[in-house]
Amino acid sequence: MVNDDTGKRSCLDMTGYQWTVLLAAWLGWGFDVFDGLLFNYVAPNCVPTLLGLRIGSPEAKAATLQWVGILTALLLVFWAVGGILIGRVCDKIGRTRTLLITMGMYALGTAACAAAPNMAVLIACRIVAALGIGGEWAAGAAMVAEVVPEKRRVEAGALLYTSAPLGLFLAQFVDKTISGVVLKGSPETSWRFVFLCGLVPAAVALIVRLFVKEPERWSRVADIVHPSLRELFSRDHLRFTLSGLSMAVVALLMWWTNNAFMPSMAGFLGQLEAAKQHLTPASATALVTGWRTDANTWFNLGGLVGTLLTIPVAKHMGRRPMFVVYLLVSAVSIFLTYGPAWPPDVRFKLYGLVGLSVFGMFGSFTFYLPELFPTRLRATGAGFCYNAGRFMTAAMAIAVVIVISGKEPVGMMMKILFGTGFIAVLGLLLLPLVVETRGRELLDEARTMVT
Repeated sequence: MVNDDTGKRSCLDMTGYQWTVLLAAWLGWGFDVFDGLLFNYVAPNCVPTLLGLRIGSPEAKAATLQWVGILTALLLVFWAVGGILIGRVCDKIGRTRTLLITMGMYALGTAACAAAPNMAVLIACRIVAALGIGGEWAAGAAMVAEVVPEKRRVEAGALLYTSAPLGLFLAQFVDKTISGVVLKGSPETSWRFVFLCGLVPAAVALIVRLFVKEPERWSRVADIVHPSLRELFSRDHLRFTLSGLSMAVVALLMWWTNNAFMPSMAGFLGQLEAAKQHLTPASATALVTGWRTDANTWFNLGGLVGTLLTIPVAKHMGRRPMFVVYLLVSAVSIFLTYGPAWPPDVRFKLYGLVGLSVFGMFGSFTFYLPELFPTRLRATGAGFCYNAGRFMTAAMAIAVVIVISGKEPVGMMMKILFGTGFIAVLGLLLLPLVVETRGRELLDEARTMVT
């Protein structure tokens, strides 16, 4: 058994082994996001091919829109199922084993999509990937929290989550490189090679297997009777469950609503601008693609910065004040971005402020949720709190299809996005539920936490 706290210390007072653990979890979560969103990029070529429709035709566009909504909803539902159920598995068999299993699941599930002959097989493959995607987060977050020094848990947790926006960038880059450059003239097959890139995490999983051992914290309690989900709602743990769940649900609803509607709105605005300028079809497509890319880029860049900013805010102000700051900024940035009639280029830049707060808030969950539960219940509790809200966010995928298919989609999307600011206000009203964990060591056994 590797001692988690021995060895020469380097940056952030962490040993080389502790950095290895953080890197393994960082790669696991980054590829988790990468595999999860690959379908969104290849759908315009994938869906028509599997349905026997001509790529780019009106029928193909309508079918693509419908199936993106359906598959995204399924992804979120089984992401939640995987996160909740596999969190309990993680507490039973260990962090490293679970990380290895879940990475293998989403890697093989995503890569298998490349060979899908029809939509039914594609759906089955995406379900397997979604279960692994949901389960990976709890394993990685628990493992990092239990291995790094107590005083560096915030930094390690926030650094762990920076891989999420980078995973989004990577998915966009891979699709653009393969579908837009290498196999530009073969849209019927290019999407299969994009899915094959989902195999990369399998190689990372082998590295995890070779170099990362189970945390000693978990090993010391591994023989204790394993908990059930019901225990999260017992008198000893209910307060902590509600604390993590309330903030995670608010954050998930804000992020997925913005993530679902922002690119579509940017695309519709691009189409209106192209018609206004009487652009050729090729130029119009380039404009729409460029505006969607700008929207995603600003949102993800803001999320990367916001994730890192959770470090000083959480350490110097505490967890509850941190949530106050992020929810206040979320409400202000959302109302500011979607209220006034900004020119598109200004609105896209404001997406960076939305990402800073709405996306950045997620950087806190990788250190806050593991702090709420004792070791034997840590992955179960963190996995439940982080993923339960995805059942509600699945409705957003269907809502996108309904709104975009209706009249005046831009106006309706703007109203929906503006309305997410009130979700942030709801989060502020739920702050009395939040348990402050600043300055406390991780719990190895259940005990009362006084705020």
